[in-house]
Amino acid sequence: MNNSLILTISVATILASCDQPNKKQNRMGEQKNETANDTTPKVTGIGGIFFFSDDTKETKEWYSKNLGIETNDWGATFESRNISKPDEVNQLQWSPFKKGSDYFAPSTKEFMINYRVQNIEGLVAKLKANGVTILDIMATYDYGKFIHIMDSQGNKIELWEPIDSELNPKE
Repeated sequence: MNNSLILTISVATILASCDQPNKKQNRMGEQKNETANDTTPKVTGIGGIFFFSDDTKETKEWYSKNLGIETNDWGATFESRNISKPDEVNQLQWSPFKKGSDYFAPSTKEFMINYRVQNIEGLVAKLKANGVTILDIMATYDYGKFIHIMDSQGNKIELWEPIDSELNPKE
């Protein structure tokens, strides 16, 4: 009797565990659909990493020679796939700036991060309501909308909402 009870419990446990991945996959599928339709004003990823360099040409050459990073006049562009939409390619820009460039001003930090965002207008409204320092007006280019803010630690942050469907995770 004990052995049949143990066997019954074992079989029930195995069957229950076999069913779990399907439930998890369904929840993940539902989450992907929710994410695809999400327009919440927020950061969706990193769009770029910018830092000061005493000699940008030498810096790009060093990274190319030693780390295999293919550089151009602006630095390097790294591409990755959107896990929720595998056909979509996202880009991250890596760029050394000449030390002393005013592009990071008014921050005195040696770096600046560009965050990829969705619903930039809504995010700016939220930031203003929260008392965040907005440094400029929104600028629109062929490849996206930009605005700069300061965080609580004095870091200048660039917010970027891609326009091009190849660069925009929402489309």
